Amino acid sequence: MATYKVRVATGTDLFSGTTDSISLTIVGTQGESQKQLLNHFGRDFATGAVDEYTVQCQQDLGELIIIRLHKERYSFFPKSPWYCSYVQICAPGGHTYHFPAYQWMDGYETLALREATGKTAADDTLPILLQHRQEEIRAKQDFYHWRVFVPGLPNYVNIPSYHPPVRRHRNPNRPEWNGYIPGFPILINIKATRFLNSNLRFSFLKTASFFLRLAPMSLALKVRGLLDCKQPWKRLKDIKKIFPATKTIISEYVAEHWAEDSFFGYQYLNGINPGLFRRCTRIPDKFPVTDDMVAPFLGEGTCLQAELEKGNIYLADYRILEGIPTIELNGRKQHHCAPLCLLHFSPEGNMMPIAIQLSQTPGPNCPIFLPSDSEWDWLLAKTWVRYAEFYCHEAIAHLLASHLIAEAFCLAMLRQLPMCHPLYKLLIPHTRYTVQINSIGRALLLNEGGLSARSMSLGLEGFAEVMVRALSEITYDSLYLPNDFVERGVQDLPGYYYRDDSLAVWDALERYVTEIITYYYPSDTAVEGDTELQSWVQEIFKECLLGRESSGFPTCLRTVPELIRYVTIVIYTCSARHAAVNTGQLEYTSWMPNLPSSMRNPPMQAKGLTTLETFMDTLPDVRTTCIVLLVLWTLSREPDDRRPLGHFPDIHFVEEAPRRSMEAFRQRLAQISHDIRQRNKCLPVPYYYLDPVLIENSVSI
Repeated sequence: MATYKVRVATGTDLFSGTTDSISLTIVGTQGESQKQLLNHFGRDFATGAVDEYTVQCQQDLGELIIIRLHKERYSFFPKSPWYCSYVQICAPGGHTYHFPAYQWMDGYETLALREATGKTAADDTLPILLQHRQEEIRAKQDFYHWRVFVPGLPNYVNIPSYHPPVRRHRNPNRPEWNGYIPGFPILINIKATRFLNSNLRFSFLKTASFFLRLAPMSLALKVRGLLDCKQPWKRLKDIKKIFPATKTIISEYVAEHWAEDSFFGYQYLNGINPGLFRRCTRIPDKFPVTDDMVAPFLGEGTCLQAELEKGNIYLADYRILEGIPTIELNGRKQHHCAPLCLLHFSPEGNMMPIAIQLSQTPGPNCPIFLPSDSEWDWLLAKTWVRYAEFYCHEAIAHLLASHLIAEAFCLAMLRQLPMCHPLYKLLIPHTRYTVQINSIGRALLLNEGGLSARSMSLGLEGFAEVMVRALSEITYDSLYLPNDFVERGVQDLPGYYYRDDSLAVWDALERYVTEIITYYYPSDTAVEGDTELQSWVQEIFKECLLGRESSGFPTCLRTVPELIRYVTIVIYTCSARHAAVNTGQLEYTSWMPNLPSSMRNPPMQAKGLTTLETFMDTLPDVRTTCIVLLVLWTLSREPDDRRPLGHFPDIHFVEEAPRRSMEAFRQRLAQISHDIRQRNKCLPVPYYYLDPVLIENSVSI
């Protein structure tokens, strides 16, 4: 007779416990136990509980390799979902085996779990283990399908309107949102989230936190009449009243300094879209700036050509926005442009705008605006550039390059890598809640009656077109962070805190990934021979990059360094890249003139005609402003149930080497956090968006 001591952990989220009957079967290399009911007197499997049981077997089962959890009806109680965190079994010899689950069992079903040691298919020799990993992948591929959302954008998860035999029962205790925000003038269709597998959905805590923050603010704006007001703003200072209690050091600084040239330029370095500008070595023909135009702004004893040669001239080119038609908002035709902005890095260390053209085509009706122009001409020209920034930030840097690409990485992982695969264990923390937030985001932004249709000059089709164009230009090298700075010529630019912090985080992440990868892949042959890994890479190329060879994305990986680079790109995209463009959204947009989403008058075709009145009339109206800021207020505030970068409470790795690497990763991140906070004490505008304690492990908001 062999005695096995079993510990079963139930999740800590509200309603994770179950009243259903749970039984256990243990499978070892020398036999299999009988199915045994796990039952004590009193309540079993309560939320947050770790229940202990004893399982008697007729013989020693040898090395434990698989367990089966059987969830069945208990007496007269109704079906009750259960979140199992893990099962630990202490064998007769004293060795403890860990079986990670970290998933819901919604209906009456059997869940087979492997022992936690990370293994590629080449590491498995037992037929039962090979069969298990094949069946797991097949079941996930049968459930998760790719679907085209917008042609030309990454494909996404197709959630069926019914649940397959496994996990067909929806958890009645986990809250759903019917799409209605009290006081918000949009009835949002979020049916997709209702059919998400429970394992992809927000926890109860995160769901409650997310919507309980949104509803009161939307209701407050409704009561104050702001969401029904289609009139232009009468006074700039009235904009501050939208969120009177939501103030930070940065939001206050933006409101006070937004019109200053130095702060306009600063945002290219350390704002919420710090990856667009590049060093300019030659003035493009389409932007005929002359030395006579800009010499007064370059300082004494120099000229435009000299500053170009010194590397002090930079260009922000918004050509990707050219030619996209606009829509009507609140009964008024909106307007659009694709500007160019020339910047000079001054001897004082400030990035200063020195010339702005509001079209990609020069001509008599497209003057080049200069700092020496009238106050309102120059301010409106800069505001048009900030309008273009809104789209390059929201559509490209944020939604496409973070959310949609991260979701494709996630879905490919779910479909191609079994839970026992080392890469699954490495990547799974960085996919948490991504599918759920993207389902909400698609409904809020890319849906009839959503944000893009109600509050953006380009509307739904135009907003999507920006992303389609951007995806057609994204390259593998551009997502490799160190290369991006070199390619843009900004690798040595002083005061570029985004670059400094992102490279520090990248380095810590790359070292962590290197340690994990080299532990499980001792040679290039191991990488090239991992068919599951290769299928994951091929699926990302096909479904995320849509098979575009010019993207430079690999269709296979042949060496350990190639795999390290690839995985580092994936994890950075799902974590720090998103934090850099998401966390500061409200701080930089709550003062609407700094990032307007629409413009109600056409770009100026002549100088000297802009006044305060025409400036105010060009800005978005009250209703449009409030809709945008309400959504950004919600989507930029990380709800509760956070997991900062490097925080891995779920035990997927059990080997000592990867667990040491995880701890070393946390220590490196802690040092980076300390360094950032020390630096920020001396800055008038702190840059903290890449402080590791503020970076979420995954795209989850």
